[in-house]
Amino acid sequence: MGNLTSISIFGFWANWTPFFFVGVLCVIILYFLICGKWYKDIPGGRPLRKGEAVLFVILMLSIYLLEGGPIDLLSHIIFSFHMLQMALLFLIIVPMLFFAIPEYIVKYVEELPVINKIVKLFTKPILAIFLFNGLFSVYHIPLVLDTLKQDVVLHDLYTIILFISAWFMWHPIFNRHISEENQMSNIKKILYIFFIGVLLTPSCGLIIFSGNAMYDTYTSGEAWLGAMTLCVPADTLNAVVQGTGLSGPEYFTNFSPLEDQQTGGVIMKVMQEIVFGVYLYIIFIRWFRYERKNEKQITEDSLRKLQERKALYNQFR
Repeated sequence: MGNLTSISIFGFWANWTPFFFVGVLCVIILYFLICGKWYKDIPGGRPLRKGEAVLFVILMLSIYLLEGGPIDLLSHIIFSFHMLQMALLFLIIVPMLFFAIPEYIVKYVEELPVINKIVKLFTKPILAIFLFNGLFSVYHIPLVLDTLKQDVVLHDLYTIILFISAWFMWHPIFNRHISEENQMSNIKKILYIFFIGVLLTPSCGLIIFSGNAMYDTYTSGEAWLGAMTLCVPADTLNAVVQGTGLSGPEYFTNFSPLEDQQTGGVIMKVMQEIVFGVYLYIIFIRWFRYERKNEKQITEDSLRKLQERKALYNQFR
């Protein structure tokens, strides 16, 4: 049988997930109600900025395409699309949400009872960075990924937990509601991003340099079809299988399973390097501008701290 080049054979519902789109649309409507109409009832509320609104809509539509559109379907068929989905969702979309959601809303939610304790604990830099990277690495253990890919409840739950842990991880760098003096210093932010990249490297390296294809849900026909039930209605999938003899991802790609797996690892690592390079550049530019703008104040603060240290030293001589 020749390669099937179009995922349209799985039908409209599998490709576009209308119910998920309705959910995303409801989130967008709620966002505009809160930020555009009810903001006066929230402490520190202010009118919504145009840039925030545009960015939020773009991010929500991107989430829809990644989790409910064709990219989600392709991520269940081809491993490299799964890694593309991971990179876009957790390395770009999550941190950009900090710039799309007004800071007073984030502050209000994070100060709610119970939530404030959770946020305070899990946004501690060391814990946050190990939590996300640990969950990401565990996700890509073959047994774990194959299990999650064949159980819709476990898969969706783990994805939500990963999303929340990614929010915690980016919080120390991109939050906008914490005062400047309580923020991480710019040099610490740079080291923090570098450390995230270091912790992502082992899982990417394992995927790239493995000598064999590790995931049954992308190699074994039975497991692959089981994974496809997460995004394709059962009757549609059965009709496609019976009508075409479809039995695996080889019908949609010219890559071997190992090549597909290695490509996925490379996509994740290359996107991480590019995105982190952009973030480091932004932080450095902000740092430079802050130093130039507050040069006199910084000098005075440094002299004051030096004098305090000298006074303390002389006190205990």
